[in-house]
Amino acid sequence: MINYLITGGAGFIGSHLVGQLIEKSNQITVLDNLITGNLKNIEKYKKFSNFKFIEHDIQESIYFDEKIDYVIHLASCASPKAYAKYPINTLKSGSIGTINALGISKHHNAKFFLASTSEIYGDPEISPQDEEYWGNVNTLGPRSMYDESKRFAESATHSYITTHNLIGNIARIFNTYGPNMQIDDGRVVTNFIYQALNGKEITIYRNGDQTRSFSYIDDTLDGILKIIHNEGSDVFNIGNDNEVTIKYLAEKVIELTDSNSKIVYHELPVNDPKRRKPDLTKAREILNYEPKTSLEDGLKFTIDWISKNYK
Repeated sequence: MINYLITGGAGFIGSHLVGQLIEKSNQITVLDNLITGNLKNIEKYKKFSNFKFIEHDIQESIYFDEKIDYVIHLASCASPKAYAKYPINTLKSGSIGTINALGISKHHNAKFFLASTSEIYGDPEISPQDEEYWGNVNTLGPRSMYDESKRFAESATHSYITTHNLIGNIARIFNTYGPNMQIDDGRVVTNFIYQALNGKEITIYRNGDQTRSFSYIDDTLDGILKIIHNEGSDVFNIGNDNEVTIKYLAEKVIELTDSNSKIVYHELPVNDPKRRKPDLTKAREILNYEPKTSLEDGLKFTIDWISKNYK
């Protein structure tokens, strides 16, 4: 049986990942400082004898006597509101936090997984974005603390792979949505659904023609699990390559919620990416990865969850 250490495991993706691994592991230890994580997300796992939660910031050193087989590094302020509110913490989680997580992996000769992001591509000049694309990122922009924290984290992971023969894999995760998200963290899917359910105006930027590719949490998890257990060291895009405009998303949410909300238009924020679509060729060929949940179905699942918990 396998022992997993998951940093940021009380967050959106982390809590779902615990659910996927809990019955297949000897021990799951979750570290989270709860800046953006929520204990409610992992409450149901406390009854499992093989689950342990430690309130701890991975930016601070921590040592484990028991054997660890996989270090899964998810800890980060990943939402626009969170990384704008905690810019220094965001930079530290990607730099100091990643180095500490890699150190644990090195000490235990454990396989390492880094949750990176499509944001490392910045405002891309090519579409779709494949893993060979270096990105177009403003190091001084309002999103730079998140972008650069993940770019550093990728470089650190690569350095440990090449210097210490660590087995490490990186997932560049594209827009993911579903249950357990924070409802007020500035992410577009939850924003639109909450606004539509409550009859509020739905805000989109410019004319709404900027695009995103939205992946339901189940599909993202499937990709993450495949990458975690990849035998070698590599980097993969994970998400859904169905590209839609933000205006289409807003109209679809209004339709599915049967809402009377009106769309209002605001100026596009600085450095907001105009296109975002993953090239999934590598993940399909090497991991046999294929997203299965349609945008409409995923939105229905998420609308149902928000209706029950937040309306």
